[in-house]
Amino acid sequence: MAHDADLILVAGALLAVGIAASLLAARLRLPALVLFLGLGMLIGSDGLGWIDFNNYRLARLIGTIALVLIMFDGGLSAGWGEIRPVLGSALRLAVAGTILTALIAGLAAAWLFGFSLLEGLLLGAILAATDGAAVFALLRGTHLPKRLRRTLEGEAGFNDPVAVLLLLVVIELIQNSHFDVGDVAVFLVQQVGIGVAVGLGAGRIAIAATGRRVQLPTSLALVASVTTAAISYGAAGALGGSGFLAVYLTGLALGSAPLRHKRVVLAFHEGLASAAEIGMFLALGLLVFPSQLGDVAVKGILLALITAFVARPFAVTVTTWNDGFGRRERALLGWAGLRGAVPVILATFPVIRHVPDSLEFFNIIFFAVLLSAAIQGVTIQTLASRLGLSSGA
Repeated sequence: MAHDADLILVAGALLAVGIAASLLAARLRLPALVLFLGLGMLIGSDGLGWIDFNNYRLARLIGTIALVLIMFDGGLSAGWGEIRPVLGSALRLAVAGTILTALIAGLAAAWLFGFSLLEGLLLGAILAATDGAAVFALLRGTHLPKRLRRTLEGEAGFNDPVAVLLLLVVIELIQNSHFDVGDVAVFLVQQVGIGVAVGLGAGRIAIAATGRRVQLPTSLALVASVTTAAISYGAAGALGGSGFLAVYLTGLALGSAPLRHKRVVLAFHEGLASAAEIGMFLALGLLVFPSQLGDVAVKGILLALITAFVARPFAVTVTTWNDGFGRRERALLGWAGLRGAVPVILATFPVIRHVPDSLEFFNIIFFAVLLSAAIQGVTIQTLASRLGLSSGA
């Protein structure tokens, strides 16, 4: 019993510190994920040694559960009404933009660091994902024009499944010499098709169920909303589809519906997403050994700079050229593509699959993400103001 009490006490203390870190980050205009990751590194086995943690599978599970809650909240708070006007731009950024970013960053990594082409593309695929948690948190603290805000939210929601699919394809190409173009096409169609079908289907079923005469009390309505998210993700994954795409689409569907207790449900999921964000970043910080980062610092810095200043802006320019965005708006879209927990979680996939040099790749990605979050997250509001785009319009 005492051991259980100690664990619960530690969990409560970490959440309390996480809340304090969130408030401090808001005061310093610093992305909270930087402080959470730093805290995890500080108390981990390579820091103060308070918590010994090096379980990549458990970290990925924690990250996956957290992302399900965050993605569902992102869709729920937006709804189709907000996303539909920018759906084309968001999808082009999420699909073509992610692929272009991965290609440019991957080719640069292979050329600069002496990796094979597939190893470089592996790094590029991991780093191509903008992070839903980081972007949603960033947008809550900034005042961007509505069209820009919604485009970034939509991209962040659709981007993660694309990055996951790219990563899985590259890992398969590295480990399976018989994996060819036909296999890639079948895999992608299956993942996207099942993800879309399950996501929209789960949303419609949930809306139909809430429209019946069965009146759920508020407490059960909250449980039902979490249940919907879990079933959507789990069903899509079990059928061989993209669970992240499914859960985001389900959130969008429910966010568009006139649900009873909707205000309470929205507040509940915003709180869940915040708690999930704290737990996810702390767990990923615990997974990092600061003493190993010095060996990859130069590679991480170069990769972060190439992604932020070359790959992402080029991808944004190409994919939004005819979308009515001006030069200033495209500059902001390019700079606001924050990297966060998603690339770090994706970097655990090669480690778990025993891809050669995957631990080095993990440390490179972590360093690049930390730099991206610290620099871009801190400067985005300043850049928006200087570009004349800091408004609630």
